[in-house]
Amino acid sequence: MKKGFAPIFIAGYISAIIVFVGIIGFYWQENRKTPAQPINFSHQVHVQKVGLACTHCHTTVEKSSSAGIPSVQTCMTCHKAVATDKPEIKKLTKYWEDKQPVPWQRVYKLAARKYVYFSHKRHVKAGLECGNCHGNVQVQAVIKQVPKLEMGWCMSCHRAKNAPIDCATCHK
Repeated sequence: MKKGFAPIFIAGYISAIIVFVGIIGFYWQENRKTPAQPINFSHQVHVQKVGLACTHCHTTVEKSSSAGIPSVQTCMTCHKAVATDKPEIKKLTKYWEDKQPVPWQRVYKLAARKYVYFSHKRHVKAGLECGNCHGNVQVQAVIKQVPKLEMGWCMSCHRAKNAPIDCATCHK
């Protein structure tokens, strides 16, 4: 190689890697797989149209580390009389009649769940809105994980909000 060519080659190589990583990140963000659900449930309809608060269905979010998945009974409070002719409500009613929970598939998962402690209750008490972590759920017909739940993402939020950043806060 000529003397002046090496720095240009290295800069080009590094730029190509940066572009490649950026494309992979964009693809992951836009095309994340959401698990197939047993019932097509729309947060858009229930939150935006009907006006239900997150806590109406996710009843343990203020009391527990988990937000909780709504029970069939919670859904049937309304759907004994509302939209009973719709195919998805008929599926829900079948679970109700069979006294079976709806086998919802978890959408939000911490990658290192075994090693990380996360408390919804703690974050709600700190005044965070659900959308801080879950995005604009009210416009999602199909729920999808919005942020990449990785330590760096959490740490940047903790720093911005002046929340504890010592390891023992999240790693128990």
